[in-house]
Amino acid sequence: MDENAIGTQVIGASIRVHEGLGPGLMESVYETALAFELEEAGLSVKRQVPVPIVYRGIELEQAFRADLIVNDKVLLELKSVETITLTHRKQVQTYINLMGYRLGYLLNFGAPVLKRGIVRCVNRLPEPGVTATD
Repeated sequence: MDENAIGTQVIGASIRVHEGLGPGLMESVYETALAFELEEAGLSVKRQVPVPIVYRGIELEQAFRADLIVNDKVLLELKSVETITLTHRKQVQTYINLMGYRLGYLLNFGAPVLKRGIVRCVNRLPEPGVTATD
């Protein structure tokens, strides 16, 4: 399954979780529920994955933790805040760049309607329906 297909599954599962739980809970609650939904859909999910980075030739262990990694291809950063900031967006973009991933999502479960709390971040990923030969 490619990143865009995984992303479609992520969005559907995220909406189900938001509709089921509503906004305003702690991020860890949404993380647990979303991991459950994605696993139920047959996807592989890793939670709170420590990610080392290399700085000046030295590997810094656990420089950050990725909230969820789906099928070892898509990073999910979960928030439960009133408003997504530019800093939140940059965080996800930097994470996927450092990890060499092509797709990441910032999902703000604090939004009244989840659709307004979804940010798609890409790193050299073709748009859905576009192949490398197009």
